[in-house]
Amino acid sequence: MTTAQTTSQNLAAPSGTFELGGDLPVVRLGYGTMQLPGEGVWGQPKDTDNALAVLRRAVEIGVTFFDTADSYGPEVAEDLLREALHPYADDVVIATKAGLTRQGPGRWTPVGRPAYLRQQAELSLRRLGLERIDLFQLHRIDPAVPVEDQVGELKALQDEGKVRHIGLSEVSIEQLQEAQKTATIVSVQNLFNLANRDAEPLLDHCTAEGIGFIPWFPLATGELSKEDGPLAEAAKRHDATPSQLALAWLLKRSPVMLPIPGTSSIDHLESNTAAAGIELTDDEFEALTAAV
Repeated sequence: MTTAQTTSQNLAAPSGTFELGGDLPVVRLGYGTMQLPGEGVWGQPKDTDNALAVLRRAVEIGVTFFDTADSYGPEVAEDLLREALHPYADDVVIATKAGLTRQGPGRWTPVGRPAYLRQQAELSLRRLGLERIDLFQLHRIDPAVPVEDQVGELKALQDEGKVRHIGLSEVSIEQLQEAQKTATIVSVQNLFNLANRDAEPLLDHCTAEGIGFIPWFPLATGELSKEDGPLAEAAKRHDATPSQLALAWLLKRSPVMLPIPGTSSIDHLESNTAAAGIELTDDEFEALTAAV
């Protein structure tokens, strides 16, 4: 953020900060770019000017951590980030991913061959206008390629100065530990939200190890958001929305939690980011936790 931006605009700051790899600080409540491309995460946005405005507004309200991937569009989200934000502010951190290929709207296929991952890293550097990617994540482990070969190529890129830190996406504790034999892993990105906590053992492991946990699909609340549900009731007490409470719950759940809610609406962006200022009591947190 620039010095001209006021404290009142910095909606994200109350979420606190986390240092990826112990040396790369990010504001914990970030922004995910997956919803910016067209339907099925395919093609250009319906309104490119609006998509650019959303990204710029995110920076204005204090977001510093932006998550994207070469497969979003494909290529569209990375191009939008560069057009909207380049040259990047000193505190802006761009995390991108490679390892999923696209065969059409809503279709995703893992490819983890080392030559492919290197190619995509080089193309991401070009599209984003970067000399080094802050956080480069393996989007999926390709079961047809040894883990050490996939992570080893990311480590080679890191050794060459093209990648600062390495992350994984949709992995088990065992897969994380296998990858750690080859490289230092500073983050994982798994499906996790108040209504779906299948990755809870992995989250607990990451919390203990100081590894960033990036929950994708963080706003899924399901039955909890019904008018007589516990999430809706707590939201009323805080004069907030159920989505804001779901994000507040995530932020309280673990100090390594880095939610990246995505939206193509400035209003929703501001509403989501305002969740950083909501403090749940221990009783409220426990009640929401027990409700699922």
